[in-house]
Amino acid sequence: MAAADSKSGELPEKGLLLIGMGMGSLEGMTLEAQAAAGAANHRRYEAYTALWPDDELKRLEEKVGPIQRVMRPEVEEPDELFSLAKQSLVALLVVGDPLQATTHVDLQLRAMDAGIDCTVIHGISITTVVTGAIGLSNYKFGRQTTLTYPYGNWIATSPLEILAFNREQNLHTLALLDLDPTGLGTGDQRPMRPKDAVESMRLMWEKLQNTREDTYVEENGEKASRHMVTDTYLQQSFDSVPVVLCSDMGTANQSIVTTTLGNLAREEGGRLNCLVFPASTGEIEEKAMLRWKKE
Repeated sequence: MAAADSKSGELPEKGLLLIGMGMGSLEGMTLEAQAAAGAANHRRYEAYTALWPDDELKRLEEKVGPIQRVMRPEVEEPDELFSLAKQSLVALLVVGDPLQATTHVDLQLRAMDAGIDCTVIHGISITTVVTGAIGLSNYKFGRQTTLTYPYGNWIATSPLEILAFNREQNLHTLALLDLDPTGLGTGDQRPMRPKDAVESMRLMWEKLQNTREDTYVEENGEKASRHMVTDTYLQQSFDSVPVVLCSDMGTANQSIVTTTLGNLAREEGGRLNCLVFPASTGEIEEKAMLRWKKE
């Protein structure tokens, strides 16, 4: 069964609705999304990839009806969702846009395979808001990444490697910040603060510096050093790396600060934060960035 969109303005009598909630307030959620949520027989709020403020979620409930929070297991093993969707209309409410995470794309495909109508109602996402908001060209962004919490003695270094490869190509990088120190997606969420992000970055930096080796891989028929680009990136001073802290984007509490990794830990940030690591900037980009620099 083909996936549906909401262009017709008509909703099926039963099936799955993937609804984008927008950035963090009822006012930022489209009227179409609010109407669809209100029309559903069951509403589930996916609360592990991103979060809405509790007071805003309460306002939404007052408008559309009761909403049940679900976490990673319920979405990745959607037996209950699918069982309900085969008999009634089920809304899965997702912060931002519902198809920004591969988890939800997978859910959409699995619903289609199960013969369940799956209607998507898009929402405003951090990936579309943050680039223009800080004044950097959207065309100059490379692959985005997520800074994760360390788990015991382990820390992922791939985010720093992505930063290095983007910078080598003169591309800016959007880095989202982890919400879950456990990595399980089952609750006990604690959105990463600026100081947490600095600590995570420093651990990655130190790990890569301590594990340098001349490892080569076959790439397009030519021998290339896997670590060459990363090693070049690590030669700069950690504390002097420029970064833009973006907090509570798309809400009334939105805040943008241009700083460095050395000073980032001093920033309080907001409820939800993300970072942008700029590459070289053009004249207009440079002027735009100066707006957010503290005196």
